[in-house]
This record gives sequence, C-alpha cells and structure tokens, in this order.
Amino acid sequence: MTDAQPKLFVLDTNVILHDSGCIRNFADNDVAVPITVLEELDKFKRGNEDINFQAREFLRRIDALTGDVLAPGGCPLGDGLGSIRVIIGSGAEDAAQVRRLREALLHDGPDHRILRTALALQEHLRPRPVILVSKDTNLRMKAKALGLPAQDYTSDKVESFDKLYTGKRTVDDAPAEVIARFYTDGGTVPAAELPFIDRPLPNENFILRDGSRSVLATYRAADRCFVRVEKAVCYGIAPRNAEQSFALRALLNDDVRLVTLSGTAGTGKTLLALAAALEVRQKYRQILLARPVVPLSNRDLGYLPGDVGEKLDPYMQPLYDNLTVIRHQLGEETHAAQQIVKMRESEKLLVTPLAYIRGRSLQRIYFIVDEAQNLTPHEVKTIITRAGEGTKIVLTGDIRQIDQPYLDSLSNGLSYLINRMVGQPIYAHVTLEKGERSALADLASALL
Repeated sequence: MTDAQPKLFVLDTNVILHDSGCIRNFADNDVAVPITVLEELDKFKRGNEDINFQAREFLRRIDALTGDVLAPGGCPLGDGLGSIRVIIGSGAEDAAQVRRLREALLHDGPDHRILRTALALQEHLRPRPVILVSKDTNLRMKAKALGLPAQDYTSDKVESFDKLYTGKRTVDDAPAEVIARFYTDGGTVPAAELPFIDRPLPNENFILRDGSRSVLATYRAADRCFVRVEKAVCYGIAPRNAEQSFALRALLNDDVRLVTLSGTAGTGKTLLALAAALEVRQKYRQILLARPVVPLSNRDLGYLPGDVGEKLDPYMQPLYDNLTVIRHQLGEETHAAQQIVKMRESEKLLVTPLAYIRGRSLQRIYFIVDEAQNLTPHEVKTIITRAGEGTKIVLTGDIRQIDQPYLDSLSNGLSYLINRMVGQPIYAHVTLEKGERSALADLASALL
C-alpha cells in the first residue's frame, strides 16, 4: 500500500444530521458508516425538524444504492467517487488501541462505539489512512488522544472568518470634489468617476472621507453608479452610526429581497429589521418574526412545562422586547404604537418559532429570522427557497455566539449564506460593529 491509496473516512452521526448528502463530498476516497450510526439515525427519522429530514434523506440514499453496502469492498458511489460501506464488525475488536479505549472511558455510549469501530478499522487496515469525521469537538479530541486522525466536516464551511464579507469599505483619501458631487448632483455619481474604488459589489456600502468631509454611499450595480445613503427614520427608530444607516437602506430597498445583518449583541440588528418592516408594512401581507428554539440539548418544545404559549415565551421574549422598545420610542398612546398592538391581535404581525413556519407558503411576507447563526446551511436554504412572489427575507445573528453544539463561526448557516450570496444583485449584507445599547454595555463588552 502507498500514500496514494484512497483514505477511509468514518462518519459520526452528527455529520449526517448536518448534511444528508455528505457521502458524495469525499472525492475518490471511501466512506464507512458504523452500524451504531444507523441505529442513532433510526431515532431521528420521525419529526419535522431539519435533523429529522436529514436522517430520512440519508437512509433513502443508502437504500437507493444498487450495490451491497455490507460487502468488504463496499458499494460504489458513482463516477469519480469512492465507495460506501456499513461496518458491522471490523475484525479487530481485540486490537491494542480498542483495549486502551475500553480501559480509558467510563461508559459504553454510541460515541464510544463509533470511536471503537474507527480504531479497529485503523488497526485492521494499516497502513491505509483511516480518519474519523465528526462535528463533535470532544469526540475528535478523544480520537486524537488515542492516535486516530480526526477532523471536522468542512464541505460547507467558510474559508476564513477574517475573509467573511462585511458589506462595507472605508476610503480615507477620497477626492474632495468627488465627495462634493454626492451633495450637488442629487446624491448619485457614476462609478466611472470613482476609479479609486476597485470592483465594487452590488449593494456594497462605502464610507468616503477626505479629512474634513465624508459621505455614505452604496453601489447600485444595475445603473453602475454610487448613491448617497441618507439617514432614515423608521417607525421612530433612527440610525446611530454608519452601519445602521447602511442596514436601514437595505431593509427598505424593494429591489433587495434578501438581507443579512450580523453583529454582536446590542448593535441593533433585530431592532432595525423590525422597525423597517413596520415602516413598509403596507407592501406586505404579513410580517413574520421567527427564531430557532434551542432548548434542553435540542429536545423538542414538548419537553418544556406549560401550554404552547408558556413554552415559547422564554425564547421569543427578545423579539417582544424589541417591539416594546419601538412602542416606547413612539409613545405608548400614539396611533403608530397602537397599530403594533392591532397588528399582533390580527396576526398581521406574528412572532413564532422557526419550526412552526415549515410548510407555510411565504407570499408577500416580510420575514425576519433572528438568531440565524444557530441554523445549519441546509436549514437556511430551506427557508430561502420557500420565498414566494413579493417576499423579503432578513436574517440576523451573531456568528461569534452560537448555541448549537455542532456549529461554529465558519460552519453555521448565516456565515455560509453571506459567503455564497456575495455579489448577487438582490442581496445585501451589513456587519454592525458598534454597540448602541448604553455606555455601560459598551464598557462591559470592551473590558470584561
């Protein structure tokens, strides 16, 4: 055997629940699925969550294969791909590494059975490379401690956090006469007159400065021009910095059907999205505010006490808080504030868990998805592909604060979406950087 021999990748259950099509993403290398993984998938095949869909879809894919997945050589996956094999027994159960595993670990759970299978395959197939693929950081560490190579599933990961599109550039040495043009020519300047800006992207934002004056502008690709971004007040909420101004422009722009806003807590992502939706409410049949629920180690809401409303309230409360901020800003007794109450009563403004959106037809909906960093790339795709005519989708989140155990800043759905949508004319993104809650909140964020 040589180094050129195809590798054997042993899959953990969480990889399949993340991407049911993962077996086709290992090039000409082979894939092994321990029988324990199939046992775990059987527990997930019923339900309406994305992981239930992934489990069912993977089992269908395996069932559709025409070869014998139990054969020693596995079943071919197709041209240019390796083979897949379900591992029931590796023939090396008494290998030294497997004995070490049994001695080192306190209990025999599914993770440890998968690890034991991978270690046995490593011993049995030496010197062929055997690699455990898992989205469980702890399991990867255990594997490496026992001498087994392990890696994350990276097929849908963003290349680098530092290279992730921010939606904004700052030009500190812009010519003074160019900046002046934005204030004298109706706020629009042809791109040909700004040659110092290299390859602007559709709906990309710019802060242009000359030392004494500045202007905020966004690139309108259809007309090949830059347009001045003016401060807009939406339903009582005014932008407090350049990024918030950029965000509001995208949120109000009818030509932009998909918007992503990222940033840490307190930067105003959700508040701006809600205010913009209320401002343009007449153009839409309904405003939907949704967020994924991540309770009790991903258990369903049914495990929580109380009726449906009581189960949901703790997870929906941040959305209610933002609505309260808008009402207070307007004044509780004003007509605009009372409109929010009436919209909620008539369900023209609806706050709901994301799981309850499944199966709905999204026609002429202003759809805001909060905490989108807790979604997988497949879940994000499922949401966006449901958009019907006249629907606008806004996803907000903090890609540094992820509550899902098998996602990180590079593999979550929000990062994936930003990376894949860059340059599309109906898409806009803004990274909000400055916190606007209070001086105390900013101080805590900086020092603690």
